[in-house]
Amino acid sequence: MKRFLSLLAVAILAGVLTLGAYKAFLEPEPDKVVITQSESKTSAIPTAYTVANTKLNAAAEVGADFTIAAEKTVNAVVHVKQYGVTRAPRNLMEFFRNGGEEERRIQGAGSGVIITEDGYIVTNNHVIDGATDLEVTLNNNKSYKATVVGTSPQSDIALIKIDPQEKLSYIPFGNSNNAKIGEWVLAVGNPFNLTSTVTAGIISAKSRDLNELDRNFQSFIQTDAAINPGNSGGALVNTRGELIGINTAITSQTGSYVGYAFAVPSNNAKKIVEDILEFGDVQKAIIGINAAPFTEDYKEKYKITESQGVIIAGIEENSGAAKAGLQEGDLIKEIDGLRIRKFADLTGYVSSKSPNDVINVKIVRDNNELIKPVRLSKYVIQQYILQDVGVEVANPPKDYLKSFNTDHGVVISKALSARMQRYNLKGLIISEIDGKKVKNVMEVKEIIDSKYDDEDLTISLIDRDGEKREFVFQ
Repeated sequence: MKRFLSLLAVAILAGVLTLGAYKAFLEPEPDKVVITQSESKTSAIPTAYTVANTKLNAAAEVGADFTIAAEKTVNAVVHVKQYGVTRAPRNLMEFFRNGGEEERRIQGAGSGVIITEDGYIVTNNHVIDGATDLEVTLNNNKSYKATVVGTSPQSDIALIKIDPQEKLSYIPFGNSNNAKIGEWVLAVGNPFNLTSTVTAGIISAKSRDLNELDRNFQSFIQTDAAINPGNSGGALVNTRGELIGINTAITSQTGSYVGYAFAVPSNNAKKIVEDILEFGDVQKAIIGINAAPFTEDYKEKYKITESQGVIIAGIEENSGAAKAGLQEGDLIKEIDGLRIRKFADLTGYVSSKSPNDVINVKIVRDNNELIKPVRLSKYVIQQYILQDVGVEVANPPKDYLKSFNTDHGVVISKALSARMQRYNLKGLIISEIDGKKVKNVMEVKEIIDSKYDDEDLTISLIDRDGEKREFVFQ
């Protein structure tokens, strides 16, 4: 027994010595962690902490409202499929084999928002542009053929119609002027053909001007709710389920969502829809001013001391602004109580109004604030592009037609196509289109809009010798 205990003691001692030697000489030194304590006291708030602040509590309640808003809207957002025909070659082999004239049926897809129970739907113009057929699929998988009621390419808004057998769920228009930066919103649409997709975010900015998109309408709502290809024409709604925007565009280097999405405000979309239903086209209102860039040079020129607003650089003759007494150098600060910080604020608000509406414009002149009631006038297009001909036409200057011995017509202001640029067409008069006399650019547009895509176009041209010639374009 003694021998056993002696062997055990020796074994334990040897183990201790071996472990100590390993610790001292062989084991790698661990990374050193230095902990410092700040002199100032800090505290961590647990995630379940309830703040006794009404604004924060309201934000917490908003989280619970996402499901309510989604339920109200998901059945009123549809999948829009458009079918068209193209003759463009897909590759060089097809070009050389068929001369680039092979006809192919193409398909595109987007989203739309039901705005009435009898089947009126708002979408983007680029979703339905060039379509020969439109198909709308509801959230319950029922499909309908759709017809185009009217479009506004400048605002990228279109109104289409289906004829359902039952009353449809729809989204009521909200007031986009009341939308606030930081407010929670939902984007509802069909990205990548994934139907009935809902994403959430906040309003990041309002009256966003996107010059790189080359759009005439420049007053978007910016949001960080995820929007991807296929979301175009879908709904941007607030937490009450009200429509405050039509999702239209993203900025991205990849073509997919990277955090920036843009929507046409609902007030502007609603006005376009009402105009199309009442007049057949959009009645655009203008205030009648030319704005100057808000730079230090112009601020110094007009003695502007404010840091925001719209500087008036010119007044259009016989416009509402001229009749109201607005002057060059005035600074527009508010319209109908709405703060005007930049030109996009002004255009966005005026675009939601109609000709003959009266708006109250607050201006700063000589450091004094004045309020001027301005009656908006109707915008009349001054230029129009005849795509099939390859020229731009404009309303002729006063007395210009006399030198061509005619009392009607529009003037060719620019040759656009390479073919037309070979001829000296600038300044010549187009007096008739398809045998119909034209007196202004608007009449030219109306004739072109009434034609089918495959119809020939006949124009009557008056040259510098007063000779009238007819040309047919296919």
